[in-house]
Amino acid sequence: MRKLWLRIFAVAVTLFAVVAGSAADSLKTRNVFLIISDGYRWQEVFTGADDPLISLEFGGVKDTNALRAKFWRPTPEARRATLMPFFWSEIAHKGQLLGNQNKGSFVRVSNERNFSYPGYNEIVTGFADPRIDSNAKKLNPNTNVFEWIERHEGFRGKVGIIGTWDVFPYIFNCDRSKLPIWPAWGETFATEIKVADIINKLVADTARIGHDVVHDSFAIHASWEYIRREKPRLGFIGFGETDEFAHQTHYDQYLLSAQRVDRFVGELWAYFQSMPEYRDQTTLIVTADHGRGKSPITWRGHGSDIPESDGDWIAILGPDTPALGERTDGRNNQAQIASTIAALLGLDYNRFFSQAGTPIHELIGASR
Repeated sequence: MRKLWLRIFAVAVTLFAVVAGSAADSLKTRNVFLIISDGYRWQEVFTGADDPLISLEFGGVKDTNALRAKFWRPTPEARRATLMPFFWSEIAHKGQLLGNQNKGSFVRVSNERNFSYPGYNEIVTGFADPRIDSNAKKLNPNTNVFEWIERHEGFRGKVGIIGTWDVFPYIFNCDRSKLPIWPAWGETFATEIKVADIINKLVADTARIGHDVVHDSFAIHASWEYIRREKPRLGFIGFGETDEFAHQTHYDQYLLSAQRVDRFVGELWAYFQSMPEYRDQTTLIVTADHGRGKSPITWRGHGSDIPESDGDWIAILGPDTPALGERTDGRNNQAQIASTIAALLGLDYNRFFSQAGTPIHELIGASR
C-alpha cells in the first residue's frame, strides 16, 4: 500500500510539473517592470484634475488660470486623458486599469497603515506585516518577490531596483537580497547599479525635493542607462514626486509630476517595443503604494487616521493581459501584485509564501 501511495504521489508531482510547465510555455511575458508613483491618488487617475484643489487655499496654486488652461476640461474622461494621455490612449485600449471606485472597481491597501514602508512591503512581499509600522530605516525581515525570482534560472543578475527614496535599500533588504540598487544612498551594504557619471553628479549637485527623496527625472534616466547596459528581466522603478508635492500642498506640481510619470511609462513602453529582447515580451505594472484623503483638506495627507487613503489603483499593459480597459468590477488589494508578477513569469510565488495574496487572474489571460 505504501508503494502504491508513493507511486500515486510521484505521478501527481509529475502531472503538476507538466501542467505548470505548459502554463509557463503559453505565456509570452519574459520581462516585468513594476513602476510606482508614490502616493498618487486613484481620483486623478480616473477623473483627472480636482476642481477645488486648483486654488491657492486648498492646492497652494498661485497661477490658477494657467493650471486650469492646462488640465481642466468639462468631463472626467477629458480631464484624465489630458492629464495622463498614455494611460488613456494606450493602456485603456490595450491593457487594463483597476481601481475606479466610482464605477465599482476597488483596489485596497490591506496593511491598515496607509503609508509608504508598509505599502511597499505589502506590494513586494505579498502580505501586510504588522511589525512594519513606520518609515524608519530598518532592514525588512521579509523575503520579497524580486529576490525570490532572482534565484531562479534565467533571472540571476537580471533583477534590479531603481528608486528615489533613501529607504528602498532597507525595504528590499539589499544586505540580504544582494539586489543591485540605484542610488545606494551611501549604504555600505548595498551594491549600486552603475549609471553614467553625469547622472550621479547631477543628483549630488541638485537640491532634493525632500530631505530623503531625489527628483523623478534622475530615476528615469538611471533606468534608461540600466536597461541599456544590463538588459534586466525584472525591474522596480519608484517615483516619489507625487507624494512629496502633495505633502507640500503644491497641487500644480503634483499634477505635472503625474503627467511626467505617464510620459515616462509611455517612453519606456516605446523603448521596449524597439528592442528585440523586450518587444512583445514585456509587461508593465504601474501602481501606487497608498492613496490619499479625498477632501480639499485631507488630500495632502494619508495614513490610518484617513481611512479613504487605503484606496489604490493598478494599470497593466503586456502581451498576456486581456485588453479589458477600464474595469468596472472587482475587489483586489495591493498584496496580490507580488504573486501576479511571478505568475506572469510562469512562477508560483504562493507555493513559497502561502500567506501572499493570490494572483489577479484577470490580468493574466490568453495572449492577444
